Amino acid sequence: MTAMTLSLDEARWAALVERRFDTLEPFYYAVVTTGVVCRPDCSSRRPLRENVRFFDALADAEAAGYRPCKRCRPDAHSPLEQQRQAMIAVCRRLETEDPTPTLADLAADLNLSQWHFQRQFRKVLGVTPHQYATEFRAGRLKNALKSAASVTAASYEAGYGSSSRLFEAAQSRLAMSPSEFRRGAPGQRLHYGLAPCHLGWVGLVASERGICGLELADDAEAVLARLRSTFAKAELIAAGDAFDELLAQVVAFLAAPQTEWSLPLDIQGTAFQCQVWQALRTVPVGQTLSYSELATRLGRPEASRAVAGACAANKLAVVVPCHRITRADGDISGYRWGVQRKRRLLDQEAELVDQG
Repeated sequence: MTAMTLSLDEARWAALVERRFDTLEPFYYAVVTTGVVCRPDCSSRRPLRENVRFFDALADAEAAGYRPCKRCRPDAHSPLEQQRQAMIAVCRRLETEDPTPTLADLAADLNLSQWHFQRQFRKVLGVTPHQYATEFRAGRLKNALKSAASVTAASYEAGYGSSSRLFEAAQSRLAMSPSEFRRGAPGQRLHYGLAPCHLGWVGLVASERGICGLELADDAEAVLARLRSTFAKAELIAAGDAFDELLAQVVAFLAAPQTEWSLPLDIQGTAFQCQVWQALRTVPVGQTLSYSELATRLGRPEASRAVAGACAANKLAVVVPCHRITRADGDISGYRWGVQRKRRLLDQEAELVDQG
């Protein structure tokens, strides 16, 4: 059994102990000595840990020979489950309908006030309905632009009902027009700068709208190769002295990440990834969390694997400090920019804390 599986079971056991059943991905526990399967919020006497088996779905537990508990009735829909299912249905509407349903329309369909509906949605999803719809369509747009026959086809595939809505979203989320992004930024004049830092070399690419690429590598050639791969059809122009101040700010931050990051960020990802990345930025310098601890902090203790995936998808080294997340046993796991850099960052931050 892997450390990740163990951490997931530990998070589920914690939810059982606290009698919580408040996540989008519910689970069930069975008791070997009684042959009964329960919800984690069951009011029955807590079983011994060694007698508990966890299941993702009730059907799996029943297939293993366990019968539903007559007290918590896991085979019946509780008000909390009904709320969760209602929020899932709202997500499907936000993903498919154009124009995007208004907050008033969504709340009215559930016979809730707008305030109460948004509060429930945020409790379950971690983001507002508007944020969910924006992040979902932005992600789908980026994927569609890479494969669709045309920008128009991509816009409809992503759920934008008009070109004006597409370009309004794309300018803020892609840092360039949809057609430019789809073709690898052909003809774009992007400026880049490289600088040595204590982690090797850092490379930045910026358009007129701001920073659109940041990479770390062992040497200048490797950094530039990564940037050229991302913007394969753009014209990359060495910024020279014009980037000196910008690069100096980035290098200074990498050396002392306890300082405030003041440069604009274009953090793009799914709603859950953005939630994870925002949570990462609240982890203090010098501290670490496990994947399961971060998942529990987000109110989704069963989502350790999803948290690990969001950390792996982070493309903003140090700024979004995924290096502060370790395995449950404290082991330093994989890191996009190299395990040695992760260890060095953690050692550096520990020294900064010791120095006061």
